[in-house]
Amino acid sequence: MTAPIPGSDVFTSRPLDPDALSRAVGAHIELHTVTQEQIDSVDPLTYEVIRHRLWSVTDEMGEALKRMSGSPIVTDANDFDFAVSDEVGQEVQVGLYNTMLVGAVDLAIYWTLENRAQNPGIGEGDMFLCNDPWVGGGLHQSDVIVYQPVFHDGKLFAWTSAICHEPDLGGSGIGSYDPAAKDVFSESVPTPPIKVVRDGILQRDVSDAWVRRSRVPMLVGLDLRAKIGANTVGRNRLLAVIEQYGADTVKAVMKRMMNDAESRLRAKLSALPDGTWRATGYQDQGSLGDRGLHKITVAMSKDSDRLSFDFTGTDPQTGVINCTYAGMRGGVMLALLPILAGDIPWSAGGLMRCFDLIAEEGTINNASFPAAVSRGPIGPAWLTGNLVAECLSQMLDRDIELGTSVQASCCGTWDTAVLAGLDERGPQPVPFLDVVMEPMAGGYGARPVADGMDTGGLFCIPMGRIPDTEMTEFLYPLLTLWRREEPDSGGPGRQRGGVSASIAVTPYGSSIPMMLALASAGKAVAQNGGLAGGQPGNTGVEVLVRDAGVEELLADGRLPGRLDDLVGRCEYGTNYAETYLAPGEVLYMHWQGGGGYGDPIRREPAAVAYDLANGKVTIEGARINYGVVFHDGEVDEAATDSLRAHIIDQRRERSETPSAPADTVDLRSSRRIDDNLAEVRVGDARVIACAHCGRRLGDTKSGHLALAKYEGPSNQAGPQVTSAPSEYIDAKVVFRQQCCPGCWSAVYSGIVPADHPDHAGELTMLLAAAPTE
Repeated sequence: MTAPIPGSDVFTSRPLDPDALSRAVGAHIELHTVTQEQIDSVDPLTYEVIRHRLWSVTDEMGEALKRMSGSPIVTDANDFDFAVSDEVGQEVQVGLYNTMLVGAVDLAIYWTLENRAQNPGIGEGDMFLCNDPWVGGGLHQSDVIVYQPVFHDGKLFAWTSAICHEPDLGGSGIGSYDPAAKDVFSESVPTPPIKVVRDGILQRDVSDAWVRRSRVPMLVGLDLRAKIGANTVGRNRLLAVIEQYGADTVKAVMKRMMNDAESRLRAKLSALPDGTWRATGYQDQGSLGDRGLHKITVAMSKDSDRLSFDFTGTDPQTGVINCTYAGMRGGVMLALLPILAGDIPWSAGGLMRCFDLIAEEGTINNASFPAAVSRGPIGPAWLTGNLVAECLSQMLDRDIELGTSVQASCCGTWDTAVLAGLDERGPQPVPFLDVVMEPMAGGYGARPVADGMDTGGLFCIPMGRIPDTEMTEFLYPLLTLWRREEPDSGGPGRQRGGVSASIAVTPYGSSIPMMLALASAGKAVAQNGGLAGGQPGNTGVEVLVRDAGVEELLADGRLPGRLDDLVGRCEYGTNYAETYLAPGEVLYMHWQGGGGYGDPIRREPAAVAYDLANGKVTIEGARINYGVVFHDGEVDEAATDSLRAHIIDQRRERSETPSAPADTVDLRSSRRIDDNLAEVRVGDARVIACAHCGRRLGDTKSGHLALAKYEGPSNQAGPQVTSAPSEYIDAKVVFRQQCCPGCWSAVYSGIVPADHPDHAGELTMLLAAAPTE
């Protein structure tokens, strides 16, 4: 029989039926299972004690990984995760670090059980390594998982896993990013599951082959041993729990943890109205030299206690902005965990039973081999998460209690910058490679009840951190000129999006130019959209200042604090670029803040004054975005009222007004849809009306909303738009705002392509069943 070749079906991850998998694997490996009766018989006190012990097992795994790793990506930025899974790979307990990885870990274990049980076999003391995103475990090749089976009394009881992002695993580009890659063969080589530990012994031939591929082999070798150590800690601690409470009891608790997570999520879904919600987003540029836009679209349907995410209509795979099925699934989990399961223990194996994924193969978020996928998790997978979050938030916003979990998009994506060169500060020059991790300080999206957290982190890494500047300067020949929050970068809204930050670095300790790779999105079309009329946060920007005169400034005892302090010429970095940073030059990065919630001119002037005093907005930003005027540092109430009235008049004058009748409805018996829209029963019909003035806007039967519409240049969104879309793409990009034609409250505000679907004007909440009055 011939072996399957790479690119065939055997290297494609997909969801599996755990029961069917258990029956198939049972022919080769004896599995430890329990009955439903045993699961139900665990008393509540024992259940909680063991559940928390399993939680502590995963925490100890994370601490072991951090202590043993030498990579700042792990030790400082917390870009890693770990899990304890049951005998067939269903995730029982996951870490609170990179939650996108939750959507991929079980896939690697499923694949291993299907394809490694006979040859080379799965035995006690074995560990497997994988970085093949078509198999699972991670979302691109830089995500490397090491995982092990845990046996008890000769039966396969569980799996532990540890995964982190590696700084470089080879390929033609530094940091394994090649902005011009045509396929995966220009990137790091994907490695399907391979046995790296056999009978408790590290296989030196495998580990040597593994680190040989990297430009920073010492770090990769340390991370390999750190993940092996984390798994060893997990195995020992799990066996100690089994020894104390008994294998059947511990397994029953593991199964019940997943069942409880599933039942709690299903109960939450059942309490919400059925319907369909839609969202569409874009990757601006797909590779080096590309000036196109590439679309991901999703229709999220809720039927009773189940969700379906249908990505039909997403653009074909292209360039480097592709992710595999594992990446798409990770993007869904990015949004689902914090928004829908924030109050449910993250037993992901149970939560993932509550939704289905529908996606055409060969698209940018379900790419077929051999697509280039190194940008996968921070490109299409992240955008997938943003769109799912938008749909979930619209669904939850109808419920007063669950609406507190609604959140506009956070920073939208990750701005990647990788620097590599020679560090000449020691007796001998040594190579270095630095993945700039400061964009970890993204702005969180606003919620209906609160502003977004300023530089609060990333939606997908709840425990993420930015590196210590002193440590960065110790490790690499770089000088940080500044690292600070940037005012006006949070999306304007009744609740403001969290502000983002910027950093400026220059070579310091290296006499030759450094290689620089850039990869990002959200520079032309916003990826950090607002909700309910709230506006996007800032668009991202990278600037290279050539011949910046840094040495002269430092020699004069002056430290530059802004771009205007530097001489020389500024080059705007494209989304994808391979370039250099020479001594005396400066790399400036300003990543994205969170989206706003609600109409900005409905924000309390006192809140804007507080933001001004704390450096979150400027006087100009307060005037343009919020219609708030200051005089001698205090709110000028009369001038503010006048300016806000002028903004309303401006919206009226510039907008295309619908021809629908201008009648109003009684809002006293209305039901909330979001900050601006309410549902009212009028006779036998369900009418959609403005929640502020009662203007009838449409009905749920037709799904069309009669909104006033305006489109203009993207910079009319406010000072948070930092560059012109034409710098990056050829398509026309507009600031689109849709308002109630009665009171002119903003219902939708976005920076989108001119042909973007009208999701605001076409009510996508096509309710299948009316709520009981």
